[in-house]
Amino acid sequence: MISMSFAGVLAPLPTPFDHNGDIDTRRLRDALARWVVGPLTGFVVLGSNGEAVFLDDDEVDRVIATAREAVPKRRTLVIGTGRESTRATIRATRRAAELGADFVLVRTPGFFKSQMTNDAFVRHYTAVADASPVPVLLYNFTAVTGVNLLPVAVSRLATHPNIVGMKESGGDIAQIADLVSGTPDAFAVLAGTTSTFYAALCVGCVGGILAPACVVPEACVRLFDLTKAGHHEEARTLQAELVPLARLLGPTYGVPGLKAALMLAGYDLGVPRSPLAPVPDSAVAALRDALAQLESVTAIYGEPPA
Repeated sequence: MISMSFAGVLAPLPTPFDHNGDIDTRRLRDALARWVVGPLTGFVVLGSNGEAVFLDDDEVDRVIATAREAVPKRRTLVIGTGRESTRATIRATRRAAELGADFVLVRTPGFFKSQMTNDAFVRHYTAVADASPVPVLLYNFTAVTGVNLLPVAVSRLATHPNIVGMKESGGDIAQIADLVSGTPDAFAVLAGTTSTFYAALCVGCVGGILAPACVVPEACVRLFDLTKAGHHEEARTLQAELVPLARLLGPTYGVPGLKAALMLAGYDLGVPRSPLAPVPDSAVAALRDALAQLESVTAIYGEPPA
């Protein structure tokens, strides 16, 4: 069952660049060697946290090939292939499939915002899904794209046999609940916001694609396990402990904050690509404090609930 490929937590991986701004596949291999022995369900490569909009096509191919070599088949590998045009998205999707993607994650086009209607999204995603050799996940991230993929459009798209789920990166729990109730049971709705992950699971999300999962995967997976096991008081407590880090990695510092936090956690993913810049020392201090609050999570909660 496809939805089982997403039950749990997936990490949206950053793309490593060296100080010259070049792709560093060695750093990616080294980081994946650690991530794949942990509790994560899978990995998303070349999504928003992967700075995909900054990469050339040949760089995209190198990153996908490196990830596919490092990620075992028992883990879900999702590749971001969203582009502004339908034609370019189809081309990127086919190439990702050739290089070994299990699924593709397709963000909404958003440059011509006023013309991105429900019908436009249905046309776009239908054409991509018709042409894709692998199953498609919709990707709604209004804070970045400026457009909103509404439940009414998703309910139409969810009937397509090759559209199997979506990542919803907004924190509107009412909209998430509508996405779940308006789509078939087999359609996997994934939360993309750590600050509301517990609530999203409670209204029917099957899992999450969460930036903090790159840095503290055990804590994120523990939150999923506690919620699914019905240990709601403990889950809510852990949710609250994750929020400070989640906010720093999301709206406050974004991708540069994620790379700084990873360095503090012992993962070297290099620096952001210009025009993004490394975070200031004050941000590193804030990230260090947030990580310190989570150091004892495993000790507090013990083994995952049965």
